[in-house]
Amino acid sequence: MSILVVGSVALDTVETPFGRGEYILGGSATHFSIAASFFTDVSLVAVVGEDFPDAHVDFLKSRGIRTDGLERVSGGKTFHWQGRYGYDLSNPETLKTELNAFETFKPKLPKESRKSKYVFLANIDPLLQLEVLDQIESPDFVACDTMNFWIESKSQDLKRVISKVDAFIINEGEARLFAKERNLIKAVRTIQSWGPKTLIIKQGEYGALLFHGDQIFSAPGLPLEEIKDPTGAGDSFAGGFMGYLAKMTSSDVEDLRQAVIYGSVMASFNVEEFSCDRMRTLSQQDILYRYKEFQNLARF
Repeated sequence: MSILVVGSVALDTVETPFGRGEYILGGSATHFSIAASFFTDVSLVAVVGEDFPDAHVDFLKSRGIRTDGLERVSGGKTFHWQGRYGYDLSNPETLKTELNAFETFKPKLPKESRKSKYVFLANIDPLLQLEVLDQIESPDFVACDTMNFWIESKSQDLKRVISKVDAFIINEGEARLFAKERNLIKAVRTIQSWGPKTLIIKQGEYGALLFHGDQIFSAPGLPLEEIKDPTGAGDSFAGGFMGYLAKMTSSDVEDLRQAVIYGSVMASFNVEEFSCDRMRTLSQQDILYRYKEFQNLARF
């Protein structure tokens, strides 16, 4: 079953203690699409400028990602984010944000995409997420992401979005901020009362928590020797999560648990190189081997 993703495609400039990449392929929809493409077909809806390299589009297509929803703005430039990470790779310092073509982005869904059964609303304005939902005919499973900026500036619009989705993926700090609760469990229960039955709390290097109804599942963080660039790890997690669910055409609790592990697997690969470069050489055998590493880590 194919997935529709709507979000950002960007050119990032990233500095970490382990190197630097200038105007490299990035964006929430990009990282999501590439991770999900290892499990199922993906249709991407986003916007770029005239400066977006054709080689990046070719790479997306080589992964089987449909790009007929990738709008190229004549005379415009692509969304550009520049950030710097210290040795604490969980908290980047934003040095520059240039929205460019993304500032006036209005998602235009191709006709086929309107029939999508699995939909992921990546980190964009909640009002745009609502516009996308209005264009989808009858989805089976919808998930969304967000960030502190939208929680603080458009909280009510975000509540409207999550009242219409099946799963909400955020990090621990965002959950507390959104629910105005210091205790994580209370924060989750509050957010669930607003609509989504399933919440996934990303905890960075420490793993992720799945809340589905009254059930809780904890996925471990896999200790890695090689971490170069954590940008897009959360989106890669979401791609692995949604990709597995679409492949299985299921969202029962056991498949949700498996999906969280596959999300963690894809995120763990993403951080090993800058941009999406690790995904260029990734194989299905690599994914299976790392999945087994997670199994061994959590077995007792």
